[in-house]
Amino acid sequence: MATAAPSARVDSSKLQDKVAIITGGASGIGEATALLFAEHGARAVVIADIQDEKGQQLAESIGKNRSTYIHCDVTDETQVKSLVESTVNLYGRLDVMFCNAGIFSSSIQNILDFDMAAYEKLFSVNVSGVVASLKHAARAMVEGGVSGSIICTASIAATAEGDRFTDYAMSKCAVLGLMRRASRQLAKHGIRVNCVSPSPIGTPMAIKALGVSNQEEAEKAFESSYRLKGVLKVKHVADAVLFLACQDSEFVTGHNLVVDGAYRN
Repeated sequence: MATAAPSARVDSSKLQDKVAIITGGASGIGEATALLFAEHGARAVVIADIQDEKGQQLAESIGKNRSTYIHCDVTDETQVKSLVESTVNLYGRLDVMFCNAGIFSSSIQNILDFDMAAYEKLFSVNVSGVVASLKHAARAMVEGGVSGSIICTASIAATAEGDRFTDYAMSKCAVLGLMRRASRQLAKHGIRVNCVSPSPIGTPMAIKALGVSNQEEAEKAFESSYRLKGVLKVKHVADAVLFLACQDSEFVTGHNLVVDGAYRN
């Protein structure tokens, strides 16, 4: 007699009782990840951003008993340190840090017309901000005896060819280098460090860069660039971050998880 196939079941507790911080958490990939972490049982999701209204609204939508918004400018290490300390004081530990805050090039940034001031501003967020976030999260995990997971948002720009946005590509190369060194240094403490690298995606940052009015228009602009059928969405990246954050990837560290739909450069 044939046996019935087991019914499909979605595991909604991949982060059960975990405490997570998401920088740049108020919108785009950060927002999608915050909602997904909460959906998968995180005890607390701390949303760190400079977009106060959006961050507070998102925390309230998750629930004040499970989410907190903390204003944090990642270019200021003192604020990052305070963010981590406040999280540990509120919830007793830190299990997951998603270093996601970032900005895009303010101009084409061709090397012949390279704007050094714009480059320094971008690096203060995309590189120094990630270093500070990773540093203080790792310290809290080591001091708390937590075998945590740290995920950094990189980009396919770090490894793809191109003739524009030089400073942005440079910053994401730096994030990859940081992740690879930190993953070696923190492995003895049981802390995993990985990157997720999306291709262009319809986030608020992309909407602004493209000069379009909404997410749908941004997604349409990128649609022909994917070899896979469909359009990359923030949920696809959030799913990858969840994988790197939870025990499904318990022996994965020093890895750059590309989520790009076989993007055409």
